[in-house]
Amino acid sequence: MHFARNLKSRQRGLSMFGFLFVAIVLVFVAMLAMKLVPAYVEFFSVKKILATMGQEPELRSKSNTEIRSDFSKRANIGYVTVVKPEDLSIDRSGGAPVVSAEYEFRTTLVGNVSLVVDFSASSDH
Repeated sequence: MHFARNLKSRQRGLSMFGFLFVAIVLVFVAMLAMKLVPAYVEFFSVKKILATMGQEPELRSKSNTEIRSDFSKRANIGYVTVVKPEDLSIDRSGGAPVVSAEYEFRTTLVGNVSLVVDFSASSDH
């Protein structure tokens, strides 16, 4: 009898409520990851496209229309759908034009609760 009582007092574990709490937190984190990962993948694609465009020496001689067209071609190849060529901001105040994009990613999380993430990328790093 003494052995059974001693064994019971040493048992440790997760209660049913503790398990449910941990499971709910993990499901919430997984939902966030499934919503955010595609947005960040697309952001890094936009960032890479703009950085590549900024390193090209012929960018200085291109018109705004040509820059937007070049971005559109690269965006189609990189599967970028959030940023459109007309969303680009082109600043020619310095020597070389600086192409930038500022946009927000909005997705529904649960019911009427949305997740909004602001992104900003530029050709001058």
